[in-house]
Formats: sequence, C-alpha cells, structure tokens
Amino acid sequence: MKKTWWKEAVIYQIYPRSFMDSNGDGIGDLKGITSRLDYLKYLGIDVIWLSPIYQSPNDDNGYDISDYQAIMDEFGTMADFDEMLAEAHKRNIKIVMDLVVNHTSDEHQWFIESRKSKDNAYRDYYIWREGKNKDASTPPNNWGSCFSGPAWEYDAQTNMYYLHLFSKKQPDLNWDNPNVRAEVFDMMTWWCEKGIDGFRMDVINMISKTKDLPDGEVSGLYGDYGPYAVNGPNIHNYLKEMNEKVLSKYDIMTVGETPDVTTELAKQYAGEDTHELNMVFQFEHVSMGQKYGKWTDEKPSLLELKKIMSRWQTDLYGVAWNSLFWDNHDQPRAVSRFGDDRAQYRDASAKMLATCLHMMQGTPYIYQGEELGMTNYPFESPQDFRDIESINAYKEWCTDGRVSHADFWPCITSRSRDNARTPVQWDDTAQAGFTTAAPWIAVNPNYKEINAKAETADEHSVFHYYKKLIALRKKYPVIVYGKYELLLEDSKDLFVYIRTLNGDGASAEKLLVVCSFTDQETEFTVPDAFDGAVCLISNTEHAYGKGKVRLKPYEAFVLYQN
Repeated sequence: MKKTWWKEAVIYQIYPRSFMDSNGDGIGDLKGITSRLDYLKYLGIDVIWLSPIYQSPNDDNGYDISDYQAIMDEFGTMADFDEMLAEAHKRNIKIVMDLVVNHTSDEHQWFIESRKSKDNAYRDYYIWREGKNKDASTPPNNWGSCFSGPAWEYDAQTNMYYLHLFSKKQPDLNWDNPNVRAEVFDMMTWWCEKGIDGFRMDVINMISKTKDLPDGEVSGLYGDYGPYAVNGPNIHNYLKEMNEKVLSKYDIMTVGETPDVTTELAKQYAGEDTHELNMVFQFEHVSMGQKYGKWTDEKPSLLELKKIMSRWQTDLYGVAWNSLFWDNHDQPRAVSRFGDDRAQYRDASAKMLATCLHMMQGTPYIYQGEELGMTNYPFESPQDFRDIESINAYKEWCTDGRVSHADFWPCITSRSRDNARTPVQWDDTAQAGFTTAAPWIAVNPNYKEINAKAETADEHSVFHYYKKLIALRKKYPVIVYGKYELLLEDSKDLFVYIRTLNGDGASAEKLLVVCSFTDQETEFTVPDAFDGAVCLISNTEHAYGKGKVRLKPYEAFVLYQN
C-alpha cells in the first residue's frame, strides 16, 4: 500500500458559522478561525476541512452557492481567507475546501440566466423538463427531495420545471453539459492556484443522472430518485476527467461524500490506482435505525455497527482508502448517539468512541467540539431549529398530521443536524466565549461544564485524550497501515479488534483494541499473544496483564506488542 500524507493525517472539520465569532455579530467567521489556529495546532491535527464559506443566500447554510470565487459577507473577505490560509500553513496545517457542485443557489448568475428563456446560453447548465400534462400541473416525475416536498419546482417564466434534489433554492447542475464541467474545473483550478490543499466534495456521486429520469418507487409521499441520480451512468467518467484536468496537477487531498455507496463502488471511487478520489465518506454506520424516514431515537445496535465497520475495514484493505468519522455537520453529536451523554458516563464514553475510531484504518475526522465531548442540544420546541431539513421534516411529519408531536419529537431532536451546529464551547463565560452577541443558534446550556478552557487545563480531559490518540497515530505505523481483524463478533457489549503490520510472524507489530459499549461492567480475557504487551492508551486507571480483566462501563484500552 502506498504511503501518503493524507492517509497519515488527522482532519478537523470546521463549520464556520458555529466555530468562533470575531466581530460580535453572533456568527462565526474567518478571523475567528484564524484566532483559534493555535488551539488546533496544540490538539495536533494536520488538516482543516472548512464547510462552505462562499457567497450564499444561506438557504442551506452555505451549501447553496451563488458565487464560488467570493466569500460570504458574514464570514469576511477574500483577504481574511488569504490570511487564514497563510497562518494555517505557518503552523503546518492544511486547508481543504468544501466543493458543492451537484447544485448551485438559484441566485447564482448561471441559474438567473438559465431560467430567462429556453434558448438562453445557460439553459442547459441545469436540468429542465416539461410537466407530465399539457397544463404543467404535474411535475416531470414523482421524485421527492432530501429536504421534504417534491424534487421539482415549477417556473412560470418558461412553463417548465427544474430539478432540485435538495432545497428548491438549490437547482441541480447538468453535468452532461461539457460547459458545466469546464466551468467547475476552472473554478477548482483557481482555488488550487491560491494554495489550498484539497477538496471535500459534497454529494459528489449524485452529479450524474440517467437521461430519462423515470418515476421512482414510492415510499411515503414521493418516489425514490436513488436508482437514477446516485452513482449514475457517467459518474466515474466525470471524476476521471476532473482528476485529469485538475486534481492530478496538485499534491492535494480529495474526499467524496458518497451516500448509498458500497465497498465495491468505493474501490472505484477511491481505489489506489483508479485516478478518481483519494477517499470516500460512506454513511452505512450513521444510517442505522429508522422509524420515520431517517428520524429515530433508537440507539444503534452494536452488532450491526461492528458488522458494517468491519466490512469497510476488510473489503478496502490494500485496494482503496476510507474515511473514519462518528459525526459531522449533518449528524447528531457522537457521544449522544453512539455513547452515553449522561453526566457520569459522558467522559468515559467519549474517550471510548475516540479509541474505537482512531485505531482503525482510514483517515480520521474530528468534528468541531467532538474533542471536548460536546453533546446534543436539549431542544424544547420547533422554534429552536435553524436547519431547513429539520424545519421541513417537522412540518411534513407533524404539522401536516402524519405523526403526533409526542411520537415524533424524541426522534427529530435525536437526529436533527442542528445538534452539531450549536456554537463551539470555548469557555464558561456568556455564550460559551463564542460571541459577545446573541448567537445565530443557541449555545448548549452545558457549556459551563463542557468547554475548551477547562479541558485544555485538565490533562485527564476528553481533549487531552484526543491529543494523545493523534500523537500515537504519528508514532505507530500499525495504526495507519495495519491489517484489521475483528474478535468477539457476537458480543453485544464489546467491540474488540486486532491490527497487524508486517506479517504474522514474531516480527509483526500488533495492536489489541478493546472498547466497551455498555454502562454495565463486563469481563474480557486478554489473548495470550498480548502477554507482556504495552498499554498505549486507556480511559481508566486499569493495569492490563494476562488473563481476565473486569471492564468498567465504557472502558477502552489499546495494547501494543512488537
């Protein structure tokens, strides 16, 4: 397996709106990020992935872009970006940009032109279709959008519909048009020349659609677009072209957000020699358990989690590269979802989850605040939401009467994307030190107990545990490149695996990773092969020797044998 810097890196995702406000308007910004670079350097991360900072009307918090080569006014100026990039590079921290090119904003100049007339030069930059009947009262097909409602918006100007797989203010680009691809590649080159270090590509496996756009299988109110718009017919051709025209010319990192991807598809997208992307985000492990669509308050099954995570570890070994993550800007807080955010268990379970993930093969991603053990927000009413997906889902499921508030509320509050978007908790002062104003979204009230100032000062904190995990990854190649083997496959409480580097003989380096996913005490027997092994990290004060170990709730440890 080829050794590369992005396989060995640890990446930290910043959601700029919620990271740090420098000018007192309640919204995080670029100068705020610059002011906290020393904190990230101290943590030890190598790369920052920035969620979108481009000019945007903010219908979907910046994922609706009106100008790819300008900075959102609320975030600052291009000069502020250049300063942030330079300061990050001074600290040997790389910057990866969010590339959102499945769709633009309906306020992008391309779309403003496109909707003017059927013969406009930009008409074919987007996907326009006639309605199903003469009076255009029925959309071209039955697809539903990701953000509730139909995936088609009627436009009276030309008596046609345009496709939007997300918000109606996010029209899908027509990647079958070579002019669209050329424009996107030119824009990407412009950012690469500016000195950025890579791209995270938003829903990149949705850019190719089938020509005929047929009705989808109905589930709920609408048809499923998946078979016709995800992993589409020309997706690999377009990514190879992107690689040839742009990516291959720079020493950058690329990661594709690829919903509904399998390990076999991942080998094409992120294969060692397929010349598409470096790695993918897959979502099997964060898609477990669904009650009302994606909305559920059920805890994930550990047996199912192990099955999914292990398949990705073994199927991609030696042939493709994976991303490792528990949460991001679209997912609830990891410790609330996979761990236990009750006061007596939050610290231990946050450290256990970090151990489980960071000892696997793949590039680990830390979402802002995860390193502090930040938790889900205690939402009290729908008025607390800022996220378009959550607002629309509550309306579709509750206001329109499909489900009672009592049944739906625990599910939407468990899964809302706004859980991840509350401001980073910097200290115990007003608004958690994020801003001096009223923040754009409320601060989690537990900021007085959970904050960066307290945790950086406490060497036993979740923060320092993450710092140690990152340092271990840089010291032991087995963590990055070792082969994976699952133990205790049928245990409902323990996630145990071995990593091995340089063969199976006496010279092999081995790791034993033991993680308890329960609030009960459990027993584990250390394999004879790890007799006399060194404990690299543990979230308890245990000494690990031979034989049986009585594990505390959410205990985790890693043994190293050379």
